[in-house]
Amino acid sequence: MELLVASAIGLLTAAGVYLVLRQRTFPVIIGVSLLTYAVNVFLFTTGRLAINLPPVLQDKSGAGTYTDPLPQALVLTAIVISFGMTAVVVMIALSAYLSSDSDRIDTDARGEEDGA
Repeated sequence: MELLVASAIGLLTAAGVYLVLRQRTFPVIIGVSLLTYAVNVFLFTTGRLAINLPPVLQDKSGAGTYTDPLPQALVLTAIVISFGMTAVVVMIALSAYLSSDSDRIDTDARGEEDGA
């Protein structure tokens, strides 16, 4: 189970970094979202990868058999914040695209591509 989750985190991180290094704005936004998902999965796994365990302690005898609820709360908060920030960044990128008729990152002041 740990190998599968670690592989998923690595794959999300690799795809996110690849898309962030692109020269268009919308793949960069998708790449940042993938990196956010990778961090969320990593935070979620810090609370233990256990199945059917309660999130709170019930008695003294079961002190070692519980899952930590704090990473779950952190991930839920991070999901809400990242959704809002992604919406803001998409609107900024859309307005930049509509004003310059290009979504390339390396444009000059007139909106033309460099080296063309």
